[in-house]
Order: sequence, then structure tokens, then C-alpha cells
Amino acid sequence: MKNTFGNAISLTLFGESHGPQIGVVLDGLAPGMTVSEDRIRAMLALRRPAGQISTARVEADEFQIVSGVFEGKTTGTPLTILIPNTNTKSKDYSETRFLARPGHADYTAYQKYHGFEDYRGGGHFSGRLTAALVAAGGILMPALERKGICIGTHIQTLGGGALIKDAAFAEDEATLCGQIEGLKNKPFPVLDPAVEDAMKARILEAASDGDSVGGILETAVCGMPAGVGEPWFDTIEGALAHALFSIPAVKGVEFGEAFQMIEARGSAYNDAFIGTDEKIRTQTNHNGGVNGGITNGMPLQFRTVIKPTPSIFKEQQTVDIRTGENKTLFLKGRHDPAIIHRARIVVDSMTAFVLADFLSMRYGTDHLAD
Repeated sequence: MKNTFGNAISLTLFGESHGPQIGVVLDGLAPGMTVSEDRIRAMLALRRPAGQISTARVEADEFQIVSGVFEGKTTGTPLTILIPNTNTKSKDYSETRFLARPGHADYTAYQKYHGFEDYRGGGHFSGRLTAALVAAGGILMPALERKGICIGTHIQTLGGGALIKDAAFAEDEATLCGQIEGLKNKPFPVLDPAVEDAMKARILEAASDGDSVGGILETAVCGMPAGVGEPWFDTIEGALAHALFSIPAVKGVEFGEAFQMIEARGSAYNDAFIGTDEKIRTQTNHNGGVNGGITNGMPLQFRTVIKPTPSIFKEQQTVDIRTGENKTLFLKGRHDPAIIHRARIVVDSMTAFVLADFLSMRYGTDHLAD
């Protein structure tokens, strides 16, 4: 299994849901980057379950940085973060060890690892490992912010019935940057406070039915310079999509207004260029800040589809993966009726990693130093 991603900067993810700990290694970081453990804690708190709209498994995420940081600064050597697992109930999974949970990786993991995989809580495939990704984001997002690059994500659409939609990101870049700043510490990431209660009520309704809901996250990045990315096989879109699809439950990625473009002609979808006193801009941003796989200086914008949580409390048809015998499955344990509100900080963190990696390739590995 390949658990390392990146070029100038690499990220290695390790651990299992019910193992002693999970963790991440960042290699290739510039020496001299400020590391704030408070910022890492704040970001982990945004991923942590809270209330009835989330799982009852709540981990303290008392992380430990064991290498790569000295006196509050990165050393330039591999930075390792460990996060212990302390609230596990492995017995919830022992009775259904060989019953493949629909929507999960149980069957495919069994085929790949021949039964040697840690099945408890999804093992290495579990969303629990996203805590380590967020911890890495707690290193990289502040470094990008010091370069004037800000990342923010909101729940654009919640499904599970008639769609509930949040307000849109602003077209004006200054207003957009303000919206991103406003999302930074929001536990439930919406732009319009009026839709928060409706979305939470939808999630609670699904939970009461033993079911789950998904939706669409929308991400915007302000401050990315033009000229970052590669043509063909290392486009900024390709790298972001690669990273985003590594997040459990992500089933679709759209840049700009990709799926709406078929409704118009090129004359409407093209982004006309305009010269200003400061820089060349485009009058619109239908392409999401990218041309030819390379950033054009406009805000990066993309949407990520988060599927309904596959762990549901309903009777489901499955098979015994050892024998192929048809079985009926009813899950036990602690599961989220929705993960979309928790997934937003994971999307932010993976976005920060890809942008940090590409900026380091473009401008050198010391670019992100203070």
C-alpha cells in the first residue's frame, strides 16, 4: 500500500482506527517555519465529533510532535506527529468480522490483504486517520497564511431530501477573503447562519431513522500567485483531485463551474482577461482560478462531494467474505449520521498540503520559511 504523497514535500500517513496510535510524517519542510501547537489543537477541534449530529466516539487527540521541531521552529528534517487512540470499542466489530459492510472497504481490503488487515473500525481505511492529516494541516495552513494564502470551506449543499443550500461564495475577491476568515473557527461551516439549524435538523432526522446524509463542500483559496502547476500530468487540478479523493467518503470533485458549463456556450463560460493597475485578472472565474493546469491568480475554487456515511443502523444485505454465503447485517457501535461538517477541515488540510508542495516546487523548498 502506498501511504506517501507529494514531491518537494512528502506526507506519509500511518496507523489504524483501533491501533495504539495514528500519525503523520512531513518530510521536505523548510527549516524555520513557526509551529503553533495551539493552532493544531484548534484545527483538530473542528474535526472532532460534537453533539448528536456526530459519532459518540470522541477522542482527545492529545498529539505529540516527536521530531522535526526545535524551539517552536521546523528544523527541516522529517516532522513526525503521533496521536493516540484512547476511546476504542473493538468488541463492536468482532461479531461481524467477516460480514462486509456495504459502502465500506471491508471486502476490497480482504481481497487485497488476504485477511491480514486490521478490520476493527475500518483499520487503516478509517476516517479516524484524517486526524493526522488535520494535524499536518495545522503546520502548513499557518505557513501559507503568512504568505497571504488563505483557505476556507463551507457546506454548500446538504442532501438527504430536498437540497438545503448555503449562501454562495462572493465573486468579489476582497469579500471572499473575508468569508474565508469568518469560516476559520466555525464548528459548523456555513456562510448563512439561517441555514445552520435546518441542516442540523436534517442530520438529526436521519440519525433518528438510523440513516445518514451527505452533501457538497465548496472550497475557495485566496492569494495563490499565477504560474503554479504543470501542464498535462502534474496539473494543480490533478494533484488536488488526487489528494481530495484520498479522503474517505469523497466521491466527486469539481473545479470552477465544470458541471454547469454544458448549459452555456464558450462565449459565456470563458473568463475574459482584464488589466488592472496591480495585475492581470479575469472578469469572471468560471474556471476556478486555473487555466492549462496552472493557477491564473484568481481564487482557486472547487467543490467536493461527500457521500452519506455508509455506517447506518438499518438491516442490510451482505455476504460472508470467506464463504460467499448471503447474510443479513445490522451494525452496532458508534457512527456519524453525517461527516460533512467534520470533513471540511480535512479538505482544507489536504488543500494546504498540495499548495505547499507545489509552491515549494515552483519557488524552492525554503519558500515557506518565515
